[in-house]
Amino acid sequence: MNPAPAPEVLSAPLVVEFPFTRSLGPVQSAFLTGLRERAVLGVRSAGGRVLVPPVEYDPVTAEEIRDLVEVGTTGTVTTWAWNPAPRRGQPLADPFAWVLVRLDGADTALLHALDAPGPDAVRTGMRVRIRWAEERVGAITDIACFEPYESEPYESEPAPQAAPHSGEFADPVQGIVAPARLDYVYSPGRAPSRFIAALADQRTVGERCPTCRKVYVPPRGACPTCGVATVEQVEVGPRGTVTTFCIVNIKAKNLDIEVPYVYAHIALDGADLALHGRIGGIPYDQVRMGLRVEPVWTEGGRYPDHYRPTGEPDADYDTYKELL
Repeated sequence: MNPAPAPEVLSAPLVVEFPFTRSLGPVQSAFLTGLRERAVLGVRSAGGRVLVPPVEYDPVTAEEIRDLVEVGTTGTVTTWAWNPAPRRGQPLADPFAWVLVRLDGADTALLHALDAPGPDAVRTGMRVRIRWAEERVGAITDIACFEPYESEPYESEPAPQAAPHSGEFADPVQGIVAPARLDYVYSPGRAPSRFIAALADQRTVGERCPTCRKVYVPPRGACPTCGVATVEQVEVGPRGTVTTFCIVNIKAKNLDIEVPYVYAHIALDGADLALHGRIGGIPYDQVRMGLRVEPVWTEGGRYPDHYRPTGEPDADYDTYKELL
């Protein structure tokens, strides 16, 4: 069989985004609540060093540390790098410098942005101070950025010392939600491009390994077992068998599907690899292993909207047990 002609090279912008939620222990809670109150807290290690941002365990001894201290809101730049093209979500929209700042009273440096007119205005050793955000919620963004501060470094007199702090605040911050997002451009390659092109014609196409003769759907361009390239295209389905499934009870953002619903692995007839899809047209608690299903396409859809029961008798377990 002659291989199909090479498909158009496909690419698409994709976004992976989710909220990352975490609880805070007493040290991090005090640090973030302090920022909300325009105070910067660190911890004093067993060796007497003041660590800012604070950590819960001594980096040298690994012992738990909770000796909170308050440091200054001014400090000295220890090193820096210019950012000429800020990205979405960074502290400043205009070009700025990333700086490590050792706040007065601290022995370690804090990473943040410095608002400066250009790289010529930034230097190691320059004095800076915190510019607080107008609205503070108990997050690192409560420090809007650093800004130049006309003050000489401490040379002839000792720097200010960190002052002990109880870490107690009214209405302390107990947890944070940090949005995680990854923007990227995905190019599927030869085999998946053919698979996607066939789906646009309401066909499901896999590729057969020339050695073991297994048909992989979606195709990968190579057999994962034999390690050889696959080029022979094989149309499978459209009907298939539910091999395993799960009931989804949490509604996904921007997904117009009411919960609960069923997401299943489906072994299409003629395929040696199960793909996944949503099961519809049947109550969620009636979906079962061995259920025979077929795809349902919406007008203009580029892939099946869901799979529904065909009305056929359930498949015998031995016919799909190798595809679990």
